[in-house]
This record gives sequence, structure tokens and C-alpha cells, in this order.
Amino acid sequence: MKLRTDLLKYLTTEDVLEEALANNHRYSAEPVFAKTGVGYLKSATEEEKTQEMARSTALIKRLEQRKAAAEEPERVNRADEI
Repeated sequence: MKLRTDLLKYLTTEDVLEEALANNHRYSAEPVFAKTGVGYLKSATEEEKTQEMARSTALIKRLEQRKAAAEEPERVNRADEI
């Protein structure tokens, strides 16, 4: 998948939190987590990978919509200047 750095400025903390919470069940702390602070992320199942791709696609579409909405006033202002 291509990294869409052009959409990063439209990413919100809510978007990041949503994805983190969606993967939270995969995190597993080591038995001595309180002492070491070490844990790991379990491998995703095929179903989880499919869901992740769907969430990723939906996020890209939302970010593209935000980008289009942000650029619309710019187009109107440029048309007024001409």
C-alpha cells in the first residue's frame, strides 16, 4: 500500500485513537510488565488483516473528503480573484 503523506495534515487524534483501539486486543504484556514495561503485539489473523484493510480504505476516503472540503474554499476564493 502506498503511504499517503499528502493526507497526513488531515489526520486527527480521533482517527489515530480509533485505529489504536481497534488493535488493542492484540497487545499482550509480558508477565513482568510492571517491572520491565515490555509487551508485544500478537500476529493478526486473516480476518483481522481483512478488517484492517477495510478500516484503512475507509480512513483514506475520509481523509480525501476532508482534503476536498478544505480545498473547496480555496477554489472559490481564486475564482473571485479572477
